[in-house]
Amino acid sequence: MLTYPQIDPVALQIGPIAIHWYGLMYLIGFGLVWLLGRWRIHHGETDLTLRDLEDIIFYGVLGVVAGGRLGYVLFYKPAEYLAHPLEIFYLWQGGMSFHGGLIGVIVVLLVFARKRHKTLLEIGDFVAPLIPLGLAAGRLGNFINGELWGRPTTLPWGMVFPQSGDGIARHPSQLYEMALEGLVLFVVIWLFTRKPRPMGQASAVFLMGYGLFRFLVEFTREPDYYLGLLAGGLSMGQLLSAPMILAGVIIFAWSAKKSNPGSTP
Repeated sequence: MLTYPQIDPVALQIGPIAIHWYGLMYLIGFGLVWLLGRWRIHHGETDLTLRDLEDIIFYGVLGVVAGGRLGYVLFYKPAEYLAHPLEIFYLWQGGMSFHGGLIGVIVVLLVFARKRHKTLLEIGDFVAPLIPLGLAAGRLGNFINGELWGRPTTLPWGMVFPQSGDGIARHPSQLYEMALEGLVLFVVIWLFTRKPRPMGQASAVFLMGYGLFRFLVEFTREPDYYLGLLAGGLSMGQLLSAPMILAGVIIFAWSAKKSNPGSTP
């Protein structure tokens, strides 16, 4: 059994101003998107410009924050926020949903794509390889905060999270997600896009990869106490990830068929 390292969630204190690691992880995540996007642009993997990249990041921030918050409200605590609607805007209290953030990003990228006279999948294929490392940074932020811990385990790398208040060794599920949804998914998509691919396939690989990894890791992650396990003994994260996998499969199959229209007898 391992002991949780008890990292101070405040990275830097300047008088009354506290800079938290979790906020820094968001900045690092978007910084990685910018660096990887510049690399792809400079290597001729897209006809988008650096200005386009900056616009994508700006729109992306809006989509992540607005979509992530609204997704949390609608997917996880609708009754509570319906009773106290002003608390929807209390972002400092925490509460964000990846799946809501993804929907928010899709919406803003659709707006951006129309302004650039491109399709959503074209923009999605450019953005898909840039996202996983940002997700890895976010999951590291969850670990530093000691939140979203895993279910009880007897495995030797189980950790006791003081924030759980029960002294039980648990899966460090935040690190599982950082590794799978972040590092492994980044390698898979980055290598996949080293060769020209039909439009939509990079986006599809991201949707399938993230959805599958998240679905699997949820078996080790403690369900939200106010929801528990839902239909079929699955968590909310799994129920929201399943449509991602299905959408990825459909987009990939559509893309493959469109790129080889004569392959089907």
